[in-house]
Amino acid sequence: MIELLEKMLVRHEGLRLRPYQDSVGKTTIGVGRNLDDVGISEPEAMLLLSNDIARAKLDAEKFVWFHKIDSVRQDVIVSMVFNMGLPRVLGFKNMLHAIEIGNWVETQKHMLDSKWAKQVGKRADELAQMMLIGEYRK
Repeated sequence: MIELLEKMLVRHEGLRLRPYQDSVGKTTIGVGRNLDDVGISEPEAMLLLSNDIARAKLDAEKFVWFHKIDSVRQDVIVSMVFNMGLPRVLGFKNMLHAIEIGNWVETQKHMLDSKWAKQVGKRADELAQMMLIGEYRK
């Protein structure tokens, strides 16, 4: 019976994949999910995160060298793609070249010498350090 209820609610509420203002001005998404009053649960947030990580990893895997670097450095690239999107990461030409040749000192330098590093502060410091040493910060 739940499938019939779902179909009816989709028919009544509609299915919107981007946030919109409902008839009383509440930010809504999906099938009538009132984000202003209900928000999302932690499991829902983690499901969204999992999907977003998978999408960022698929984008990061477009770098020919991606699978040649260790998993920690892969995670740094995925994090940057997650944060900025692939088009902006592609703008880090010097950093990407340094990664391709395995020059981690230059990679760290180019990461920290960027507008992005100034914008995200400690995140950039942590990711640049991870890229330098190939280990998660403890």
